[in-house]
Amino acid sequence: YVLKDERMGTERNYNVLTLKNKKEILDEIKTEITGDDKGKLYPADIAMLVNDFLHENFPQILDYQFTASVEKELDDIAEGQIDWHKMLKKFYHPFHDKVEHTTENSERVYGERVLGTDPKSGKQVSVRMARFGAVAQLTNLNDEEDKPVYAGLRRDQKLETITLEEALDLFKLPRTLGEYEGKEIVAAIGRFGPYLRYDGKFTSLGKDYDPYTIELEEAIEVIEAKKKADEEKTIKIFEENTDVQILKGRWGPYIKAGKKNVRIPKDIDAEKLTYEECVKMAAEAPERKGFARRGKKKE
Repeated sequence: YVLKDERMGTERNYNVLTLKNKKEILDEIKTEITGDDKGKLYPADIAMLVNDFLHENFPQILDYQFTASVEKELDDIAEGQIDWHKMLKKFYHPFHDKVEHTTENSERVYGERVLGTDPKSGKQVSVRMARFGAVAQLTNLNDEEDKPVYAGLRRDQKLETITLEEALDLFKLPRTLGEYEGKEIVAAIGRFGPYLRYDGKFTSLGKDYDPYTIELEEAIEVIEAKKKADEEKTIKIFEENTDVQILKGRWGPYIKAGKKNVRIPKDIDAEKLTYEECVKMAAEAPERKGFARRGKKKE
């Protein structure tokens, strides 16, 4: 529940005087970055909510005296002064009962904070923690059938400090930037970050562009760069089904059939493969297995 802060510092110049061979003085200017917070860790919003929840429902576990007491008892167990079964029984049963009680009776924690009212729609503006992170929310308190509208907070925004004006800015997305070759370009933010939507395809904006400020000309450059990169890695696309393609990969050419990727053996010329051969290779290739969780063996 921590994030990395990548804020840059400021440059500071200073002179370095060096005595060379006890005769010559060398004077050079050096530059260093001060106040650089790159890589610094700070608590995320979810960490604050978890901490508050634990303090409210499990105050004993977070008490320093409890930790010190357990450490002493563990030392006593190591020295043979206390029976470890009794020590664990004394801790576990009350703790387990508390967990069961909290699971059944505690309310889900959202950390909701009401910021005010949207002057245009009259809807309530609030922020809270959702499944995939902190969000701002527009709610019509006078109509329950009017579903709330959500917008994700930026990485540098926090539930505790975001203002009404900053939250309202978040609802400017998705932004329609204009048209390119007769098709609309839209900038937005999704679960995996900012992106452009064009011609039914999605192009990541990365850290170079801000979806709130990117202009149409810049978006066209991003889209064209993505097209060029895709063309360079494309060996063949079949007219029979454009979802079946032969592409260049990090480890050599491979077949992409829908969501399935199949490596092409080194003794096969990828450029000479036919559509039928690709479909057959994809059908015969084994399904990739995911990582299964280890469970207890049934007796």
